[in-house]
Amino acid sequence: VVTVIPFDTEEDVLDQVNDTEYGLSASIWTNDMRRGHRIAKEVEAGIIWVNTWFLRDLRTPFGGMKASGIGREGGMHSFEFYSELSNVCIKL
Repeated sequence: VVTVIPFDTEEDVLDQVNDTEYGLSASIWTNDMRRGHRIAKEVEAGIIWVNTWFLRDLRTPFGGMKASGIGREGGMHSFEFYSELSNVCIKL
């Protein structure tokens, strides 16, 4: 399932994206890599893909934020079970 919602400003889209009780993953599609990095930094999700989807190195952390789970699994981050890290994957 995908939801496509029009927006006027980056602030508007971030308000819409982060206004949820869930935060497992997000995908950002853009022609502007600076914008992709900037938005990914502000999205409240455990894994954030930029210009790709479902691309993951198993050595990197995986897990959600908010009601989408607690902690991370994968790689060294399994030891930091209660952390709030994000993983940003970008296909260049």
